[in-house]
Amino acid sequence: MSADLNAALPGPAYGGGGASGAPPTVVATDTAAGSTAAYPPTAAAAPAPAGLSAARGPGGAPAVDEVRRAAAAVAHASDRGARIVSIVIALAWHSAIALPAVLAARSELAAPTVVLAAWVLVAVTGLLAGVRLLRGSPLPAWPLAGLLLVVDGTVFAAAGESQLFTAANWVWGTLAWFFVLALWGRRVVGLLALLVAHSLIALVAVIGHGATASADLARFAMYVYGTSSLPVAVFVGGAAIAALARERAATAAASHAVAAERDAAEQARRDRRDRLALVSGTAETVLAELADGRADPTDPEVQRRAMLAAARLRRLIAESDDVPDPLLHELRAAADVAERTGLPIELVTVGTPPPLPVSIRRRLADPFAALLADARGWARLTVVAGPDEVVVSLVTPDRDGPDATGPPAGPGGDGQVQWVYERDGEIRWAQTRWRR
Repeated sequence: MSADLNAALPGPAYGGGGASGAPPTVVATDTAAGSTAAYPPTAAAAPAPAGLSAARGPGGAPAVDEVRRAAAAVAHASDRGARIVSIVIALAWHSAIALPAVLAARSELAAPTVVLAAWVLVAVTGLLAGVRLLRGSPLPAWPLAGLLLVVDGTVFAAAGESQLFTAANWVWGTLAWFFVLALWGRRVVGLLALLVAHSLIALVAVIGHGATASADLARFAMYVYGTSSLPVAVFVGGAAIAALARERAATAAASHAVAAERDAAEQARRDRRDRLALVSGTAETVLAELADGRADPTDPEVQRRAMLAAARLRRLIAESDDVPDPLLHELRAAADVAERTGLPIELVTVGTPPPLPVSIRRRLADPFAALLADARGWARLTVVAGPDEVVVSLVTPDRDGPDATGPPAGPGGDGQVQWVYERDGEIRWAQTRWRR
């Protein structure tokens, strides 16, 4: 009885079979390459629950790259909104406030043509800088900042003493916003340095025009503070909001990854428990009948039932192995159980199966466990695979007696996997097919 059970029930990870204890060999032929190779069974890899790859990275760590990409996407969206706000403020202030003031006071300006030309230059440069900023390829920051400082000094000189503290001297209220566009995404220290340079240019102009009275100096201080504080606040606030959004998004993405990992692990545990209960139930029934003396171990039907339970249990173990070709690995596990009973079996493979979910692999491979348990004489198992289709077929001699507990005779399927099972008195032929 022990010899029959050892031939039917699975040993440790493709354990030895036969009198010599040598591992059985499954022959695989690649007809496309015209070669035949033997596949000696190897030790099964440590099981890894299916579905965890979606939530884990290499080595079982959370998918850090996915978390970073999600955080970067949220931060980019937040930063883009702040960029749009800054561009709109700069161009709107330059067009709606500065230009009407220049045109209204044109006759009172010391050099109105220079002031207007400088306005046009800054408008064109600001528009180009804004477009490039929105596209993620901003203009060179410091050359642009240098150009704006040259315009700053030119307009202060061309505005004249009478328009020194008026809206016609548009660099007071507008230029700081273009500094923001020029240095967006850089450290705030650069913006503060530009504003200090702008203040020094203004101070030189104030002193140069002789506006050194206490009221003029107070007005100068108010202008510097009033025209610099809001651009700095927008610049710093935009960077802070983007950084906060990145941090919150990273935290949320990591939490979702951990939750997905936990759910996948729980689902894998339930699936394995259900499958193990189903398969071990069959094996327990056979073993209980043998233990009680209600079944004869020499009875071919009892041997077939034991081999069927062993094949299903072996395929369940192989299902969670981490191997390059899971479907072929599972089919070889079923073929190994059949060969250990002395059935010559040839496994022919053409092409490489694409990555398939466990449920699809299960539907493709499960019917052949029962058919191999019922096979006598010889068997030929063929796998033909392509990127969008996988076909598995089995041919064995037909013999008298009922069909094995495989698929019903004739065609059928469940929408994802189709199967065909026929017998004509000489051979039994079964096929399962998956199409993308």
